Amino acid sequence: RGFDARNNLFYVNDGADIVFHAAGAGIVQNLSTSTQSFYLKHTDDIICLCINQHPKFKNIIATGQIGNVPCVHIWDSTTKETLSVVQGGHSKGICSVDFSCSGKNLVTVGLEDEHNLIVWRWQDGAKVAMAPGHTQRIFRAEFRPDSDTQLVSVGVKHVKFWSIAGSQLVGKRGILTNTGAAGVVKMQTMLSLAFGANNVTYTGAMNGDVYVWQESSILRIVQKAHTGPVFAMFTTLRDGLIITGGKEMLSKDNGPVKLWDQEMKKCKVFPLKESGSTADVAKSVCRAKGKILVGTKDNSVLEISEKTGSVQVIVAGHGEGEVWGLDRHPLTSKFITASYDDTVRLWDIPSRSLVAKLNVPGARSVAFSPDGELIAVGLKTGEFVVLTTTGLKLWGRKRDRAGCITDIRFSPNSKILAVGSDDKCVDFYDLTQGMSLKRVNFCKDLTSFIISMDFSSDSSYIRICTGAYVNQVYNVPAGSLVEDKAVANKITWASWTSIVGQDVLGIWPRNSGKDDVNCAHLSHLGNSLATGDDSGLVKLFNFPCPDKFAQFRKYEGHSAHVTNVRFMYDDRHLVSTGGDDCCVFVWKCL
Repeated sequence: RGFDARNNLFYVNDGADIVFHAAGAGIVQNLSTSTQSFYLKHTDDIICLCINQHPKFKNIIATGQIGNVPCVHIWDSTTKETLSVVQGGHSKGICSVDFSCSGKNLVTVGLEDEHNLIVWRWQDGAKVAMAPGHTQRIFRAEFRPDSDTQLVSVGVKHVKFWSIAGSQLVGKRGILTNTGAAGVVKMQTMLSLAFGANNVTYTGAMNGDVYVWQESSILRIVQKAHTGPVFAMFTTLRDGLIITGGKEMLSKDNGPVKLWDQEMKKCKVFPLKESGSTADVAKSVCRAKGKILVGTKDNSVLEISEKTGSVQVIVAGHGEGEVWGLDRHPLTSKFITASYDDTVRLWDIPSRSLVAKLNVPGARSVAFSPDGELIAVGLKTGEFVVLTTTGLKLWGRKRDRAGCITDIRFSPNSKILAVGSDDKCVDFYDLTQGMSLKRVNFCKDLTSFIISMDFSSDSSYIRICTGAYVNQVYNVPAGSLVEDKAVANKITWASWTSIVGQDVLGIWPRNSGKDDVNCAHLSHLGNSLATGDDSGLVKLFNFPCPDKFAQFRKYEGHSAHVTNVRFMYDDRHLVSTGGDDCCVFVWKCL
């Protein structure tokens, strides 16, 4: 999670693995195999993470979440065992966590109005000390790497230096009046911090400067260390070199990741070389064994070689924006996603990799053609485009509506493309005439916007699930309503994505609202139905499930509403997409 979090990505297990978070999951990824394992005990979005640096507490992770009574889970990255849960004194969320030098204490920062700092003895959950942090938001609080009692916090227009005195936290504001700080008019908003020897502290500012402090007094300012905000800093007392990560305008000699000497006078610049962007943004940095680990604003994880500057993509992710569009390839283990981050992405499950990416502003819905050669993408603007699967090249585009294209489907015989919109319309386009995409008809008298569509196996009918939570069946391509229920009930459907109907009555939980279930998909074998709901749950039902409140298995990981689900062509995997968590989950079907 990089779009609204920082310094949340680390090496663990002697550099063999990395740990980070997304949605409500703590994720450990092996760098050799790219396999991931998960800590899934959180009940809401994780927004901060740290690792315990003490050898006695090797591979111990702390993760903090949002919520009315937020908590921090301390867990083992190897076994995924919960070692402790600390909570109390915070509300709304916990935005920063850090272990002390001995590994026994933990400092947390809350999102409540007082922005409390609390130091815990995490093993028994006892509070050691507590104090209101600042009237404005605190972004980060960290212990000095050689201390259990001294820490520093940074935030909106402040730096504070704290000491534990008994059960109290005593804070002292950073002082900008030293002679070495000539020209400083006011305190900048500080986003990140790191430490040097002899009580030196470095803080990264919103304007791109780095402030160097001796105890609580300013020593000097490194002006324009980055052209934009300095979001992340990392250092160890081992060699004292400092890594900074920030926002940087792209140029030949610039980059968002920089490695500095102890004086912050010389630096080596690492461009991330992300094409198609005018600015690169690093939100998290970590360093070990000649490698630099970088988390970006668009939720990707990269690894840089210090020696050569080469960049390897470890994890590719969608950026900030809900992921609504999802479809599986009909013949291979690939799937396509569309997100409000304005991209369409093609993924491959066996290699656990992103195959291709295309910028498509307003991408909302996607579908593969029956032969897997084409991909249709519906946009928020009412336009749709058709791409080739190989290379994601433009094949055709058309716009006949103003409302968002909420679902798009190819007919099983590949002759018709159905395009459903918020305008209460489903349009039929003739694919036999190639790129002209001639509209041949549309469905009339639809009751509301389109949630999902399914063709019959013979391509003669289409079932449309609308925002009125009813199914309406139409003739294809005539666009006329099938009013005879006896005829509709005899139709064999090529797919099932509808969330309403007698056969799926059991997917709706007790006391649920009409919009609690967002999506459904029937397995290739036709015996299992997956759903995604507003509680962040993926559920698995037997199909059909005509009785109310049917039994199900639930799967947790998403922290917000699940927007879409798809079984892969061979039913070996299920893919789910998230809304506010911006995540794509791949589940193995056992």
